[in-house]
Amino acid sequence: MAKIIYPLAQVIDVKKRRVDEAEKVVQQKRQALELEQEKLKRCEEERDKAKQHYQNKLKQLRDELDQGTTSDKVQQMKVYLKVTQERVKVEDKKVAEQMKQVETAKKNLEIAQADLRKKRTEVDKLEMHKKDWIKEMQKEMQIIEEGELNEIGNIIYSVQQKKSR
Repeated sequence: MAKIIYPLAQVIDVKKRRVDEAEKVVQQKRQALELEQEKLKRCEEERDKAKQHYQNKLKQLRDELDQGTTSDKVQQMKVYLKVTQERVKVEDKKVAEQMKQVETAKKNLEIAQADLRKKRTEVDKLEMHKKDWIKEMQKEMQIIEEGELNEIGNIIYSVQQKKSR
């Protein structure tokens, strides 16, 4: 039986390379997402530190007011309290911006995963087509071989009939 060569073998190879490339892209997008999540975690920690510092200074101001202190010291503490409050706002903005970056990275990952699924599906369809095509070719070759064997059998029979006459 002759060896069957699938005519779309090169197409399958190209599609498989594309799947490999898409897997690499998905991995890169996943790493980018993890990096953005780490940055978000650091931003949240900085924000929490700023909030805690603000709360500590607010408590300190209240304690000073309860003890009765000079108005200059209270004014200084209020000014510093405003500075710490501004720092909290800045840190909140950083966290919000980083959350947007994380969302963008998630969307990029989802897009890359969808692309990978699509490319894998294309390869799977071609692989199924290849299997079906090979089965069909084997059937056709078997039919051709059976026809050739019948022809050879007929020739041998005819030759034997002529010899026996």
